[in-house]
Amino acid sequence: MPVAVAVGRMVDINPQQLGLELGSGAVIGGIIGFAAKKVAKLIAVLVGLELALFKFLESRGILTVDWERLSGGIVEASQNAASGAPPSWVNTILSTLSISAGFTGGFFVGFRKG
Repeated sequence: MPVAVAVGRMVDINPQQLGLELGSGAVIGGIIGFAAKKVAKLIAVLVGLELALFKFLESRGILTVDWERLSGGIVEASQNAASGAPPSWVNTILSTLSISAGFTGGFFVGFRKG
């Protein structure tokens, strides 16, 4: 079924192919979202344990931690991310929008269920 576009060109959209791309993207996104949440929880626990260990060793006088310097790298990284221009991979994502839409929906469902 051809669809008119704003510039006057005709684009042939195959609903079956579009549904297949959205569906497969949703399934893959769901699996990856589920796994990402599990990995994120594991990393959060490991980082929390590491910081607790640092604090314990510091209280015993075994280790000296420069907390300002430790948190300074995080602040600097977030400032760089906020002020930068969008990377070139954004164009690639926009060109695969039909698969990306299904993937994003599936990712959020999988992340929430994980």
